[in-house]
Amino acid sequence: MRPRLLTPLVALLLAAAGPRYTESGDLVVPADYRTWVFMSSGIDMSYTDRPAMQGQSMFDNVFVDPESWQSFAASGHWPDKSMFALESRGAATKGSINKHGQYQTQDLMGVEFHVRDESRFKGGWAFFAVDEHGAGKFIPYTAACYACHLAHGAVDTTFTQFYPTARPVAVAHGTYHAP
Repeated sequence: MRPRLLTPLVALLLAAAGPRYTESGDLVVPADYRTWVFMSSGIDMSYTDRPAMQGQSMFDNVFVDPESWQSFAASGHWPDKSMFALESRGAATKGSINKHGQYQTQDLMGVEFHVRDESRFKGGWAFFAVDEHGAGKFIPYTAACYACHLAHGAVDTTFTQFYPTARPVAVAHGTYHAP
């Protein structure tokens, strides 16, 4: 199936749906991010040999805004104004009828956003951590996440290698770079 090309009007409307910021530069956290396209869920993933939360399991859920997913499916690149949400939740083993394995709890342990806004951020991308008041606070460029995503991101500094529906799209478009 061939992807549809975006008309100029549709492309303009999609761009308008991108990230919004407060006057102080905080990301306005989209209230509906949990309705976005679900990319993947991982459990106890860590990018270091010594994870910070030893002894406690957690799930990471990744969502991307629908407009960016639609554009990615057509091109294999994440467009300007893409927004990814990374939501971390606690894991439990005992509850209700569960006898084996782990499931996600309602315990929200953190939310971060990876935002592409080429006119606003050095290198085109930025990270935001949602604070206790619901504000998306800019994570400084000196944080390890920037260098790690640049070095290991499979597509446009994103960890598309962990997104089972996106990876074949990028491979088919020739935009996938194995980390």
